[in-house]
Amino acid sequence: MSTTLAPNDVPWRDDAAVIGLVGLAHASSHFSHLLLPLMFPVFIQTFGLSYAELGLLMSVFFVVSGMGQATAGFVVDRFGARPVLFAAMTAFVLACLLAAMANSYAALMAVAVLLGLGNSTFHPADFTILNQKVSSLRLGYAFSAHALTGNLGWAVAPVFLVGLSSLFDWRVAYVGAACLFAGILLLLVWRRDTLLTHAVVHASDVPRAHSLAFLKNSVVWWCFGFFMLTAMTLVIVQSFSVSILQAMHGVSFEAATMTLTAYMLCAAAGVVVGGFLAARIPRHSERVVAVCMSVAALFMALCGSGWLNATATMVVLALTGLAIGIGGPSRDMMIKNATPKGATGRVYGMVYSGIDVGSAISPLFFGVFMDRGWYGATLIGAASVLLLSVWVALSVGRRTVHA
Repeated sequence: MSTTLAPNDVPWRDDAAVIGLVGLAHASSHFSHLLLPLMFPVFIQTFGLSYAELGLLMSVFFVVSGMGQATAGFVVDRFGARPVLFAAMTAFVLACLLAAMANSYAALMAVAVLLGLGNSTFHPADFTILNQKVSSLRLGYAFSAHALTGNLGWAVAPVFLVGLSSLFDWRVAYVGAACLFAGILLLLVWRRDTLLTHAVVHASDVPRAHSLAFLKNSVVWWCFGFFMLTAMTLVIVQSFSVSILQAMHGVSFEAATMTLTAYMLCAAAGVVVGGFLAARIPRHSERVVAVCMSVAALFMALCGSGWLNATATMVVLALTGLAIGIGGPSRDMMIKNATPKGATGRVYGMVYSGIDVGSAISPLFFGVFMDRGWYGATLIGAASVLLLSVWVALSVGRRTVHA
């Protein structure tokens, strides 16, 4: 194989080891997103909390994660991704143990802070490892696997936590989650050589002002905006789709929940397809993203229009996940193309913090729609936000070309 086709001449087995370990870590990050929400009914019964208080827990999680993610990028670039990843897994273990012993709202708030801190590190650490360790022609597949494992982490969490809670109780479920995170941490430590990256910024030879120079690059902020907008749409689906389906079409809770599960599984399947697209047309990733998000916006608007019956709405909503999933790996490739050399951790940290910002804003804004019974308008609003992200993605492509 020529150096043009494989500049690093890295064996597939070595790339697969990196992709697998990083993917497992990323799955644990998405698993952590649901550690608190899945137990909300239990917290209401046990601690007498209101939904507003429970919602504040998630707001704290996303705020801490967003602020920490932007900072974590600098830490990754300066000290390498591996120690940051180990620290994140340790934070998850401690958060689960604290949750298992929690006897107050304050303790749950501390759990939210720890989970947010742990979650904040994964995107800058993961993508630094993938970009440094995986050969260039396999990066599209690496990004696909990364997104796929994240979706699988979401899918596993309900089965794991609810299953243990049913067999024992909720505190045992959190102990089980702590053991799961500890096992993953031990595996990562055992294979630590596979995750070794080189620090690219050092305090002794790079002025602080220069380390912040990437913030002057407008494309970074356009990428931030893209992630913020797409996250707003995802949170609407995750938070409100079950209630919307029940209110608009009178479907059962089980059927509505299965639709959300189908959405996530379709998104995972889409990621697999999207990985091949990202690997074959990496230079036009923003166009792939734009097409996928446009299709998803159309599907979501159809669901909110009321023109479809219950079955058709559930099917089309699930297919929305497929369209978004296909665009996932190209989205990550789009960010790579826009990233200045030597600033991977910082850029990914800043850009992916847009997810946390969008996730914190969206429930507050569209929650007003839901309270007023504007269920269809909530989905149409989500479609409008997603359509706006198409324009942002194309703007990223134009600015990357002329950078």
